[in-house]
Parts: sequence; structure tokens; C-alpha cells
Amino acid sequence: MSDAYARAGVDISAGNAAVAKYREVTSEWRHPNQLGAIGGFSGLFALPEDDHRALVASTDGVGTKIVLAARAKRYDTVGADLVNHCVNDILVTNATPLFFLDYLAVGKLDPAVAGALVGGVQGACRAHTMALLGGETAEMPGLYAQEDFDLAGTIVGIVDRDKVPDPANVQPGDVIVGLPAIGLHTNGFSLARAVFAEAEYDQPLPGAPGVTILDALLATHPSYLAAVRTLEKSVNIKAMAHITGGGLLENVPRTLPEGTAAIFDATTWSVPPIFQEIVRRAQLSAHEQYRTFNMGIGYTLIVPATDGPAAERAYPGAKVVGRVVARADGDEIVRIEAAA
Repeated sequence: MSDAYARAGVDISAGNAAVAKYREVTSEWRHPNQLGAIGGFSGLFALPEDDHRALVASTDGVGTKIVLAARAKRYDTVGADLVNHCVNDILVTNATPLFFLDYLAVGKLDPAVAGALVGGVQGACRAHTMALLGGETAEMPGLYAQEDFDLAGTIVGIVDRDKVPDPANVQPGDVIVGLPAIGLHTNGFSLARAVFAEAEYDQPLPGAPGVTILDALLATHPSYLAAVRTLEKSVNIKAMAHITGGGLLENVPRTLPEGTAAIFDATTWSVPPIFQEIVRRAQLSAHEQYRTFNMGIGYTLIVPATDGPAAERAYPGAKVVGRVVARADGDEIVRIEAAA
């Protein structure tokens, strides 16, 4: 299937073009305390009268995973999905979460459903010792059908500015450590819903005994905060990426300096069965797979080659999955070897 994700209604190229437009319209003025440009996983803001620390903020949503949650009437897990996704987005700067605000929009407000959704948010905030300061609940029957809802949130964390990883320190010879994904997390659901009929949701997922298709699709997006805090005690982390929309092909380049490329060895990790089934049904090319989904790698860290073995020993599931090389003009920035 050619450009399957676009045919399912999501155009990654249009999203990239939109970000380029955002940079254009915001380039004429920026706050003096703003650090870096728009388009990263998160934004940094220097604390006033503090030369050492910065606030780190990010806003995101759960995507069309909420459609599955609504149909299945499973409301608590998407709250955790939201918080964990946002935690990972500021974690790439090495930030520690401080507080969170949620936004819930519904077609018709059901207090029990709203309570379950916000309860999931609160539970994940508590797991990160992060305050849920508040949020907004909007009932908009003219925009959403009665049982439909949307869920988004904003996170703010803090980091010592001298501890923010700098991709400029990455060099050929470094290795890429991958942390495992357990499923789609919060990305690629428009395509997943296009290939699975609702009547199939309760059927067993091929290759995953005891797991239904719906179970696999609604598997909670994990937080990688504990993993990173463990790894940083043993290895020198030069750069990190949260593998979300755009997959490995579009997220990893954010962690590479000019003149370098990343080569992944796809034989070094396992692809969850849910991806294998989607790839089979949608007939995705290797490029489409790794540009649409995480394909089993939810988070990457670039470390010196000498630290690779220590990373694998330090945290269960951490694996050296790739390497950084010099890139010549015309070379791909990210290449997947031995890809299906």
C-alpha cells in the first residue's frame, strides 16, 4: 500500500511543513528567556535571575487512541498515556517533571467517565511525584459526538542548564542504545484503526498468546524516566530521542549533528506482534514502517561506544541497537539495516 498512513488520514509531510511554517511565523520575535527554537520535543525557558536552571515545557495529546478507548469504555489508561508521553518529551532535555495540566473536551459530559480519565492522569502524575495543578473540561456537543472526547495536557519540568544533552557532542563511533516499546504507545492509531475492523478487537492477536488485538492497541505508553535516571549513573548520555510520530527515521535526526548519520541493526531487537500484523495487513514498505511507528524502540540514547556494554548491564531491556557514522552528501540520515 503506497503512503498508507496518508491514505488513513495522516500526512506526516504536511506535519513537517506545518512545523517549518511555525518556525517562520515565530522567527521575527522571541522572548529573551527562550532557549532554542520551536520544533524540538520540548521548549526551554531560562529561569529569571537564575543563570543555572531552566524550565522545560511540552504539550501533547493521546491522538486517535482515544477513539479505541471510547469504544471499549476503557478510560483510565489513556490518562497515563498522556502523562507518560509528556514526561518522555521533556526527558530528552534531562528535565525532572514538576507539574501538569490537563485538557478534556467532550461531546456530552459524563462525570464518571471524566473522573476515570482525570484519575488516570492523576495516577501517572503521582507515580512521577508531579503535581496535577488543574486543567480544563469543555463540553462541546456541536463539535464532538456524544461519547467522543479529546484529551491533551501540558507538562512543566526543570533542569540544570549544564546538564542538558547537546547533540553537538555526538560523533562517529558513538553507539545508540534503545529502550523497548511495548506497542504503538500514542502514535500510528489512524493507520491501525484502518487495518483492524472493530469486530476484530476481541480476537487473539497473532503471535501474542492470551492477548487480544484491543489489548495490544491499548497497551499503556511507558515512561522512560526511571530507565534514564538509572542509565545516567553508569554511562555518558550525549543525546536522547523519544520515538513518537515519524518513528526512528524522523526523531533520531534531532539528536545528530551535521555530517553524521545513524545506522540501526534491526536484528538487535524484537518487533512487537502488533506491528508485525499491521505491517502485513497494510503491506508497508520498510520506509513506511520506520517512519510511521516506533517498531519496538520507544526511546534512544547516544553514548560513547565504550559505554555500550555498561548501558546494557545497567537497565533490563536496554540494548545497543545502532551506531553513529560519518555522513557524505546524499546519504540517508537514518538507515535501518536488515529491516523486514
